[in-house]
Amino acid sequence: MRIRAACMWVLLVAGIAAAQSSLATDSAAPSVEAGKPMLTIPAGTKVPLSLKQAISTKTAKDGDPVYAETAFPFVVNDRVVIPAGTYIQGKITRVQRGGHVKGRAELLIHFTSMIYPSGYTVILGGSVENTPGAEKTSMKDSEGTIRQDSEVGRKAKSAAEGAATGGVIGAVTGGGKGAGIGAGIGGVTGLAIGMLSRGADVRLEPGTSIEMEIQREVTVDPSRISSRREVIVRND
Repeated sequence: MRIRAACMWVLLVAGIAAAQSSLATDSAAPSVEAGKPMLTIPAGTKVPLSLKQAISTKTAKDGDPVYAETAFPFVVNDRVVIPAGTYIQGKITRVQRGGHVKGRAELLIHFTSMIYPSGYTVILGGSVENTPGAEKTSMKDSEGTIRQDSEVGRKAKSAAEGAATGGVIGAVTGGGKGAGIGAGIGGVTGLAIGMLSRGADVRLEPGTSIEMEIQREVTVDPSRISSRREVIVRND
């Protein structure tokens, strides 16, 4: 009896060990999801976006969120991989206001995620390649820094206008000699005003066209891409 009981105990322990081994093997096996075909968006892809909120270097801070939306579908091998209306989220990573004497306003934005109309979310690395919808701005470097155009001409114009105004006042009050003195004073005043005022801020209005460049390739699941937003109709 003792030998039979011992044998049964050994068989029971062996059965439990085999079951545990089978469970471990099943959990480590690759899922069916892992074998499905995926689509790749190559690095360097340029995607047109429409900005969803106003951004200004006057009020923006490092870390502020940025929201945009794709303006046109992007296609790879006759398949839409980024539908129009896909949300793009990012953040401001550097802000610099225009200086009093030198230094132009600058804004650096990095895009971090892409949210499809279906709700499918993909992590990405993206930068601003161009800002065709923003006036008086240009791209500074390969990082995607947006820079306000130079204001040297505007400040020179302020000084010239100040000199002209001072000259007229001086001529009225003191003749030719007064005109020269007034022009000098007016020019200095106009230059001082230009020096004391800050350079113009970079300002991007809602709806501004921005071109995003994807910096590294992104893999997406084609089965979770929707080419149009779902509309829920309620019958009240």
